[in-house]
Amino acid sequence: MSDRQAIFDTVTAQIEPFNKKGIALEEGTTFAGDLEWDSLTVMDFVAAVEDEFDVLITMNMQAEIETVGQLVDAVQKLKQ
Repeated sequence: MSDRQAIFDTVTAQIEPFNKKGIALEEGTTFAGDLEWDSLTVMDFVAAVEDEFDVLITMNMQAEIETVGQLVDAVQKLKQ
């Protein structure tokens, strides 16, 4: 299993408690559109991801991350 796949699996596991609609999670799943998250949910989720991976996702990065795949890429980059 690649590092990216491991990060994807962990990120999707982190999403599950916030996935109230039971949306199937894929690379292109959007947080605002598909999951219908509000800003408070996003902040809670980002904190959980930061804790899990011991990284800091800046507000500027958050503004650019719209999909699960983009988040996985960002975490992978931060962990290098």
